[in-house]
Amino acid sequence: MTPSERPRRRGRPTAPLLSQEKITAAAVELIEARGYTALTMAALARQLGVAPSALYNHVESKRQLLLWLQDHVNKEIDCSGFGDRPWDVALESWAHSYREAYARHSLLVPVIAVTPIAGSPHTVAMYETVAAGLRAGGWPDDQVMDVVVAIESFVLGSALDAAAPDDIFDVPGDQAPVLAEVVGARVGRDAARAAFDLGLATVLAGLRERLKALAG
Repeated sequence: MTPSERPRRRGRPTAPLLSQEKITAAAVELIEARGYTALTMAALARQLGVAPSALYNHVESKRQLLLWLQDHVNKEIDCSGFGDRPWDVALESWAHSYREAYARHSLLVPVIAVTPIAGSPHTVAMYETVAAGLRAGGWPDDQVMDVVVAIESFVLGSALDAAAPDDIFDVPGDQAPVLAEVVGARVGRDAARAAFDLGLATVLAGLRERLKALAG
């Protein structure tokens, strides 16, 4: 066999088989296909086509994976309005972006909503920006996080509502005539969006009045 005929040795791959981005994307796909309860490290390894030991070389635990998932989704949220816009305008923009991000990943809401943020650098940076913007807008320190959590509670509920079936409130008219009529009146519009817009406007109006009262 001449030198040119000898089989060439395979060189090292130019990029590792696994990465944080690839692992996180596969975890999201697994959850959205089969639900959060299906997310185990073994199932994720199968999804990626690798041995569990290879997966553990990149992510040390399921908890670390949840932190990656948290940052993965929260990177879609725009909080850039804080710092150069009034606090309420920035908060409204953030809430809209927040809702859109989690409406795209509604199955992750129950998971990420109770995952501590320490260890998720992008998520921590987002909350730092929001907190600084609210403080600069006049909110006292002991109420800044109350505002944040109040908005989040509404936003995450709305994100779940966006994923609800269109017929969730459909009932026979002879059982609940008023309900059937008011549900029918919503036909032809994005009911989930309309409810979100109404609720957010109401919450923001209440927060503005509360801040005025605190300042007075």
